[in-house]
Amino acid sequence: SDSRKQPVKRQTECNTTLEGQQATAKTQLHLDRCLTCRNCESTCPSGVEYGRLLDIGRKVVDDQVPRSLEQRVTRNALKQLLPRQWLFTPALKTGQMLRSWLPQKLKNKVPEKQAAGRWPQRRHARKMLLLDGCVQPAMAPNINSAAARVLDALEVEVLIAAKAGCCGAIRYHLNDQDGGLDDMRRNIDAWWPYVDASNGQEIEAIVMTASGCGVTVKEYGHLLAGDAAYAEKARKISALTRDLSEILPAFETQLLAKLGGKISKRVAYHPPCTLQHGQQIRGKVEGLLRSAGVDVQLCADSHLCCGSAGTYSVLQPELSYQLRDNKLRNLQATQPDMIVSANIGCLTHLQSGTATPVQHWIELLDQALQQPPEQV
Repeated sequence: SDSRKQPVKRQTECNTTLEGQQATAKTQLHLDRCLTCRNCESTCPSGVEYGRLLDIGRKVVDDQVPRSLEQRVTRNALKQLLPRQWLFTPALKTGQMLRSWLPQKLKNKVPEKQAAGRWPQRRHARKMLLLDGCVQPAMAPNINSAAARVLDALEVEVLIAAKAGCCGAIRYHLNDQDGGLDDMRRNIDAWWPYVDASNGQEIEAIVMTASGCGVTVKEYGHLLAGDAAYAEKARKISALTRDLSEILPAFETQLLAKLGGKISKRVAYHPPCTLQHGQQIRGKVEGLLRSAGVDVQLCADSHLCCGSAGTYSVLQPELSYQLRDNKLRNLQATQPDMIVSANIGCLTHLQSGTATPVQHWIELLDQALQQPPEQV
């Protein structure tokens, strides 16, 4: 009965804070422990946008309740390190060199070194922008390359704007909302010459291979609505943004002809919260893979979070690993040859707890296009 009372208790504490009462460390802890998975948005019959309310509540509470020195140091380190490729990439490479000697807690955050693979060089009339991101190019560089190769096979050229970087989610959700908005403005500035074709390369979409980035970029229009200089551009950017799983179904006939039934793997698919709850995209990845002949399994409780949740696995490790282990038990109960997902955080977090290969689903399609049938 106590566990059933907790959600009501937490809601009451948050409501009284927003109504003007002083916030407490207890309220802050409740908000910190929320995954921001937005599962509640999928189940709410009234369509309440809890994710947006949570950002507001966290900012109000953090302005009233000082954090401990340890919390400040950890959160500032995450805000400074993760969004900056020029800092994160060499730090990760150093960690990979020393990986064998790292304690398990750190080893879980340092994936083994991966090759990026070939980036296609052909030119096509159809062009799309791809967000390179902040941590994904270092942690799993083959994901974006695989997406570019698959789209190249479908006669679509993938472009990357050199000055684009972190989508802004990391800073924004760690209550550095001004810093997060600055990241968003930088991306808009980097992408805009491709949107208005002032650089001679007009694009038809902005493609996301990480659903965590996608859900944020799709909200640029909302988050920058009060910025007169960026509001209209942000709205346009959000309207152009598509998860990769929204792009490929339009090419299904071409793709299946090229795949020719090559894939015979049994795959467990983990739909990230940022895809199924944040973007409300369901069934597209599974449908595409099944049409390609893949035996795709959804595990029990597939709507639940794996525990990665951005920086949650660092800030709330005990809860995060409980969720990871529960998710892996359910995934492995389907007896898969491999696990696939659609977000870098989920991929890394799940792989840290299993010997079963964990990949982005686009890598599976890319392998089938590139390799002989017996190797897929």
